[in-house]
Amino acid sequence: MGLIDIPQVLTQIIGFLLMVLILWKYGWGPVVRTLEARREKIAAEFRGAERVKAEAEQLKVAYDQKLRGADAEARRRIQEAVAEGQRVGAEIKAQAQAEATRRLERAKDEIAREAEKAKEEVKLQIVQPSMRTAEKILRQKLDDPAQRRLAGAFLDEVEALP
Repeated sequence: MGLIDIPQVLTQIIGFLLMVLILWKYGWGPVVRTLEARREKIAAEFRGAERVKAEAEQLKVAYDQKLRGADAEARRRIQEAVAEGQRVGAEIKAQAQAEATRRLERAKDEIAREAEKAKEEVKLQIVQPSMRTAEKILRQKLDDPAQRRLAGAFLDEVEALP
């Protein structure tokens, strides 16, 4: 009697092979299918992530282009606004110069009218005493001292005028 019982070892080997065969057919297949499905799911997620990454890159490129376009548009609008401001400034300056010229002309006309008016007033102030003196001369018989006295009185009247 040996240490090894051959029928028992053979029974255990057959039982082990049957167990492996059963596990292979009913246990290993579902596990492998589950692992394969998991592997496919992970691969699909990686493909989706790559697709999303590519779309994000395209969106970034489009965004950068729009941003550059917006910058260019903003610069263009600023330049237009500056040009418009300069044009309006030039118009305002031209209007102000025209208004200043009109006011200067009106002031010159007013000065000329006032000067003419002052001349007329001076003439009146000089003529009135002259007329009074002439009246006095005509009313009186004049001799040389009387003429001198009347001329002196006329000069005194003229000097007294403002």
